[in-house]
Amino acid sequence: MEMYAVQIIALLVLLYLFFKVYRDYSDGRLDWQGVVAWTIIITVFALIALFPIQLSGTIKRLLGLGRGLDALFVVSIGLLFFLVFDIYLRIDRTEREITELTRKVAIELEEINERLKRLEEGKKTDG
Repeated sequence: MEMYAVQIIALLVLLYLFFKVYRDYSDGRLDWQGVVAWTIIITVFALIALFPIQLSGTIKRLLGLGRGLDALFVVSIGLLFFLVFDIYLRIDRTEREITELTRKVAIELEEINERLKRLEEGKKTDG
C-alpha cells in the first residue's frame, strides 16, 4: 500500500490528537465519555486517511453519489453538523446551569444581607 505525504501528515496529526485526549483525561479535563467519543472520531478519520479510495468508493455506492470524493464530503458535513448540534446542546445546558446558580447565589446573598441588617439593628438597640 503506497501512502502519500498528506496521509502521513494526517496520521501524525491524529496521533497527536489521540495523545492530547489521553493527556486531558489524565489531567482530569476530560471524562471517560469524552475519551470514548474522541477515540471513535479519531479512529474514523485514521481509517479515512489510511483507506481514502476504498472508503470513498464504499460510501459512494451506499449513498448513490457520482464520485467518491463527493461521498466523503457529504459524510464529513453530516458529522460536522452532528458535532455542532452536540456542542450547541452542551452550551445550552451550561447556560441554564449558570442561570440557576446565579439565581441561587443572588437569593443567598439577599438572605445574608437581611441577616446582617437585622444584626446591625439589634446592636444599635442594645448599644
